[in-house]
Amino acid sequence: MTRYALRVASVGAALGLWQLLTSLNIDLWLRFSQFPTVADVARAFGDRLAGDDYWTDLTDSLTRIVTGFLLAAVLGVATGVLVARSRLAEDLLGPILEVVRPIPAIALVPVAILLFPSNEQGIVFITFTAAFFPVLVSTRHAVRALPPGWEEAVRTMGGGRWRILGSVVLPGALPGIFGGLSVGIGVSWICVISAEMISGQYGVGYRTWQDYTVVDYPGVFVGMVTIGVLGWATSTAVELLGRRLTRWLPRTSYVPTGRTRPKSPRSAAPAPAALSAVPAVPAGPEPEEARDEHLV
Repeated sequence: MTRYALRVASVGAALGLWQLLTSLNIDLWLRFSQFPTVADVARAFGDRLAGDDYWTDLTDSLTRIVTGFLLAAVLGVATGVLVARSRLAEDLLGPILEVVRPIPAIALVPVAILLFPSNEQGIVFITFTAAFFPVLVSTRHAVRALPPGWEEAVRTMGGGRWRILGSVVLPGALPGIFGGLSVGIGVSWICVISAEMISGQYGVGYRTWQDYTVVDYPGVFVGMVTIGVLGWATSTAVELLGRRLTRWLPRTSYVPTGRTRPKSPRSAAPAPAALSAVPAVPAGPEPEEARDEHLV
């Protein structure tokens, strides 16, 4: 509860500082006098919530992000496993993927406009491209980092290629896969908002850009807050799903600095009498046979 209270307090302090700087029209180097106050943004937010356009934009943006992200998750994991496990696939797909990967997804907006018959499909394509490469790269590295002994153990017990894939490759690579998914969902939001600003007709990004063009700065901040909350919610959902699917992994518990863990009753209990009666062996040089056995 203390940690949650600190988080709420940090957000409240940031909002309070924002309200103070904008209400006093502070202009030192940054021009806070041009910013709307927190109260102005809150009133604009309330007005948007009462209308239908806000919910329509919200639904459109969520539909685009979910569609593109799910496609990227499925194809990114499949392609990453294929490239990591097959030399032929790496030779055929690797050069093309490495050339396309550095291109920003938002730079593909002209390609999407020319390639797809509707803007909706083009925006989904941009969202898919943004999430595809983080998932692909994370999956590829996670699969290649698996210990070879796991696969050899399954082969020794008579397991085939699909058994290895389902019992070793995918479970062992899950932490890396969900790391790529967490990065991909954040990049997807950046690119879908940018694509909506450029070529969209509805959506949170489109509405935010329209508010900027008509100099409705409280509306711009409403869009920014909405994007931030949606991005946080979807990233949290991906991380919670990853924790659920990898609950078999050992977790490290957080211990604040300066505090020591209480000793368990077993470690604090006195030694049994039978053990305490054993005479101590005097310290001295170990025989050569004993050192060799210890090394083994």
